[in-house]
Amino acid sequence: TMTMPLPDDLFSGDDARAEAALALAEPAWLPALQTALGSADPERRWWAVRALAQLPGDEPTQTLLNAAAEPDDSVRAAAIFALGQRAAPAAVVPLLFALADPSEYLARLATDALIHVGQPAVAGLLRALQQDAQPRVRANAARALALIGDTSAIPALFKALEDDSAMAQYWAEEGLERMGVGQVYFKP
Repeated sequence: TMTMPLPDDLFSGDDARAEAALALAEPAWLPALQTALGSADPERRWWAVRALAQLPGDEPTQTLLNAAAEPDDSVRAAAIFALGQRAAPAAVVPLLFALADPSEYLARLATDALIHVGQPAVAGLLRALQQDAQPRVRANAARALALIGDTSAIPALFKALEDDSAMAQYWAEEGLERMGVGQVYFKP
């Protein structure tokens, strides 16, 4: 079978043409996309990540994991988003790392991605909730745990009701309520 070469449209600088090219993404593009990730041009790297996100399999996932440590915020954001869509358990470690991203937006994207991953992220999120020095990281971990809804998080969420972070407290309460153990434990 003939494989389609990577279309020039992907890196044309024309967003409409590039978006159209994304729809044609196929596994044969992988080496060219990996090469494009080495480009000095962040826009080229961003489109490469967007195309990688369309490709199934472990190798594209691995390449996206590497892109999650990208220096450029927008490229990192595209990689984090793609990893969340894949719900790849392998993404848990870089996504947990991204909870501490200086960019609030990226930290939030990483939180959403961890929620997509679900149960495989719980242990790492519990560590972040219980041990991270940054209130924002604890709050994002509490939010992810609340929305994943794994009951193994209940004891840690109870402890988080006393967290210094009002947001961590809020999400701990929200999570406990969602799991049906809200007010039960608060006997006068």
